This record gives sequence, C-alpha cells and structure tokens, in this order.
Amino acid sequence: MKRPAKAKPAGAGAERKPESRLAMVRRARRINRELAELYPYAHPELDFRNPFELLVATVLSAQTTDLRVNQTTPALFAAYPTPEDMAAAVPEEMEELIRPTGFFRAKTKSLIGLSVALRDNFGGEVPGRLADLVTLPGVGRKTANVVLGNAFGVPGITVDTHFGRLVRRWRWTEQEDPEKVETEIATIFPRSEWTMLSHRVVFHGRRICHARKPACGACPIAPLCPAYGEGETDPEKARKLLKYEMGGQPGQRLSPPADYPGRPAPPLGAD
Repeated sequence: MKRPAKAKPAGAGAERKPESRLAMVRRARRINRELAELYPYAHPELDFRNPFELLVATVLSAQTTDLRVNQTTPALFAAYPTPEDMAAAVPEEMEELIRPTGFFRAKTKSLIGLSVALRDNFGGEVPGRLADLVTLPGVGRKTANVVLGNAFGVPGITVDTHFGRLVRRWRWTEQEDPEKVETEIATIFPRSEWTMLSHRVVFHGRRICHARKPACGACPIAPLCPAYGEGETDPEKARKLLKYEMGGQPGQRLSPPADYPGRPAPPLGAD
C-alpha cells in the first residue's frame, strides 16, 4: 500500500486559504490520479454475469451491503435466470430468497415489476439507455448509471452514500441532492473518467475514508484532503481501521475479478 506523502496535509492547521475553482479542479483531478494508483483493480462490488443480473443486484443493494447481496443472488438467479422467469415468480417464494437483503417485500415487488416491463416493453433485454432504464420499477438514476457504466460501457457517475460523503468531504461540491452532486462532479472530470472515478471514490470510502472515523493517518491522499484530521491521524492506530483487502480481510464479492488482490467473500452462512 502506498504511504502518505510527508507534505503537510491540506486540512492541517487552523487557517485555510480560500481555494479557487481552478485550484479545486486541479486538486480533484490529482486525487483521482492518486486513487487510480491506489486502486488499479477498482470494480463494481456486485457479482454479475450479464446486464440483467447487475440490474437485479443493484436494486437489491438498497439499504444493505454488497456482500449480503452477493451472498443472496446465487440462489435467486438459479431460480429466476431471465426476466421472463422472474416476471412469473410467485412473490412469496421470491421474498424468502431475498429476505437476507432486507425490505424483501418492496424489493420483490420492484423486481417482478421491472422483469414484467423488460419482458413486455423491451423484448426481455435490459435497455442500454438511461431514459429507458429509469422507467423500470425501482430503478433511479443511481441504479441506471451503475448498469450503464458496468454492463454497457456508457460513462456515468454513481452517487451513492459513499460517493456523496467523500466529494463533500473533499470540497468538490456542497450539494446534498444526488442528482445535483452528479451534475457538479461531471463538470470537474472528463466523461471518460466518470465510471472509474465512481468506483475509486467508493472503494476509498469503504476502505479508508470511513464515515465515522476516517483512517487519516493511513491515507495516501492525506496531503490533498481539506478534511484531514477529522479521523485518526496516528499511523499505527489508523492502519487498524483499514477494511477489506487494505486491512487483510475478505472483499465483498464471492467472485471477484482476477486482478483483485484480496480474498473472496464467503458464501451465505459461512461468515
């Protein structure tokens, strides 16, 4: 893991000079480059084999962890491998399969509804346009951008809780509304970077820059962070806060990409 630079962190000291828009953009792009070096293997942390599986997994990921979704979807996709199969599902049977992800009744309704829409309106195929995806039950811009960016190669910024928290912490934006955050961040980075930027920021939020206690003392981008010092600054204590592969623990995917440096997550019931 890359060590923090010895330069004085941006958030250190009582006084901070106002930052110009140009300086912020330069700092933001440098953070992105640093994150690319730190997480060259950044990827979507949901297991999927096709656009339909990614769409379903992303809907299931609301209010739960990607790990819990990944532990749940093997049985779900074995029972309902296609939109046609899922459209014909008995709700009570699907509810039992996805119960570990929480809110299983509402999610079952969304999954059956979107499957019916895929079957009836899109020939059983997941559409590759945002305007079409957001017409599906339970699918908003965040879910649509996940599917577009990772199943279709269409650049998109995915504003989940981690992404929104970090870009505000780094003072790239002050917006709270996800769509406004997406719009502002899109003006800072070239379109070609949007999908991977999303992965890198989320990876960093899950592994180092936690919500309650960031591991500031173990953070390689500390010199660029205006919020340095909000978390643990002692290097040894900070290293104990690192998660997933950074902390020597399993990741969230049961079937991670070949270049993932950590251990696969355990199946349901083994954790």
